[in-house]
Amino acid sequence: MHEGVFSMETIVEKTSHALAECFQINKRGYLREGYFADIAIINPDADYLVEKSNILYKCGWSPFEGQKFKYAVDSTFVSGHLAWHAGKLNKKEMGKRVTFNR
Repeated sequence: MHEGVFSMETIVEKTSHALAECFQINKRGYLREGYFADIAIINPDADYLVEKSNILYKCGWSPFEGQKFKYAVDSTFVSGHLAWHAGKLNKKEMGKRVTFNR
């Protein structure tokens, strides 16, 4: 998007809608009544550098370590609940199990 290759709408389509449809994921991939709200809110005015100190993967490493991104994730909602905000993980309520329409 930053380089003008894709619009924000295309990115949402390819990373949300298309994946949910391709893998037949039940009630995910769209913001609709009755669906689980899985949302990432980005800050387009903040760069983000992936470093060992900010990796939340259980394995403790990332192939993106050292990579600087043009946007930073401000908040993440999983199944409609605030899961991550301002660098802090909210463990009070976890996401819901993913089910499939197959």
